[in-house]
Amino acid sequence: MSVAGKDIFDVDSLSRKEILQIFQTTKEFKEVLKRPIKKVPALRGKTVCTLFFEPSTRTRMSFEIAAKRLNADIVSFSASTSSLKKGESFKDTVKTLDAMGVDLYVIRHKEPGSPMMLKRYTDAIIVNAGDGFRAHPTQAILDGYTMWEKFGKLEGLNVVIVGDILHSRVARSNAKLLNKMGANVTFCGPKSMMPLGVENYGLEVSYDVHEAVKNVEVVMGLRMQLERQTGGFFSTLDEYNEFYGITPDIMDLAKNSAIFMHPGPMNRGVEVVSKVADSKGSKVEEQVTNGVATRMALLYLTLGGDNNGNS
Repeated sequence: MSVAGKDIFDVDSLSRKEILQIFQTTKEFKEVLKRPIKKVPALRGKTVCTLFFEPSTRTRMSFEIAAKRLNADIVSFSASTSSLKKGESFKDTVKTLDAMGVDLYVIRHKEPGSPMMLKRYTDAIIVNAGDGFRAHPTQAILDGYTMWEKFGKLEGLNVVIVGDILHSRVARSNAKLLNKMGANVTFCGPKSMMPLGVENYGLEVSYDVHEAVKNVEVVMGLRMQLERQTGGFFSTLDEYNEFYGITPDIMDLAKNSAIFMHPGPMNRGVEVVSKVADSKGSKVEEQVTNGVATRMALLYLTLGGDNNGNS
């Protein structure tokens, strides 16, 4: 199967074979990023538009750097400074951008399902960079690649995701990808931060971080998304840190080879302490590097790049 021409709304649309294809292509592009000249002409003549309706630094920059490394042209759209503020409709905005020759849209929006709505108005390829609480497929792919790169496989890997599961599109997409690839996933956090029906997600659920991390290979912390919370899901951040913060003692309960991961940005002293975030077993910085290489692979493969682009 081929990823060429495929919209990436969530990891559901990707087969195991396609995910492995993305991983292998990411590995090749990661080598490109180590070169003195970090560019290849793979997408010369293609136009990528980053269409962001929510604030973002890491994801947006990662996509834009990835596109530039592939020699694509970039159109950077920000809703806060666009004609949408003057009353232009979403449809008309997309039609205007389409008329400029956009081949692929990278969209982030606070409303779930926004990438699918965008598809109604364009024939360009859509890549979801996060829609509400629903999905963040490219984060899941880069996280999966980070684990695959470290352990050589995902099948049989034990992964615990700790924190604010309720508000986390990262947790949802990671669980789908990891389950598809044969990993064993546990969600851990306070009951008030678990989605309704979480028991039906096809994974383990734990409310005790000490039990959840025993003998796992991967401990992933999630950011406390205070900007998405409208109710008191936990009394204080200090109390959350006391019960669910990732400390060296918590990591000691995992396997000796265990790694710590975090989609970022981290709230140090809340979901993780600095001794863990900055430890030898932390893959947080590696995730950022892998984010650029993974998004290079996705842009390249969805836009139909051939093997000649990698040289």
